[in-house]
Amino acid sequence: MMNNLLLPLRQAARFDQALSRLFNNLQPLALLAARLYVGWVFFASGLTKIDDWETTLFLFELEYAVPLLSPEVAAWLGTAGELILPVLLFAGLLTRFSALGLSVVNVVAVISLAEIAPAALALHILWGVILGINILWGAGKLSLDSLLSS
Repeated sequence: MMNNLLLPLRQAARFDQALSRLFNNLQPLALLAARLYVGWVFFASGLTKIDDWETTLFLFELEYAVPLLSPEVAAWLGTAGELILPVLLFAGLLTRFSALGLSVVNVVAVISLAEIAPAALALHILWGVILGINILWGAGKLSLDSLLSS
């Protein structure tokens, strides 16, 4: 009687193991997609800053209240971070370092705004989670980190 009750559970466990094998094989692609997505978000933001530097400085002076830094230094550091760290992330080179750096940029962006719309905050949280995945698990097999450590 007990074996009859356990049979569906065993079948479910076997099915789950098959799914695990499939999804484990897709993990490198998922980590690559995560790096490319979140990297592009920050890189595109950096491009908008260098496209109109005067407006960028104006925003850092009047709109963004970055703690502990002058507006000009904050603008330079933020823009450099948004342009350099995503390139490392795209390549999967120094992935944990670059994801950690972009996490700092992300947190500073949120705390330096006097007001942030709920939808914008939700995006920053999403980007933070994706960066956290890269910090915790690294870049995966499809990366220079993996290639260089072999």
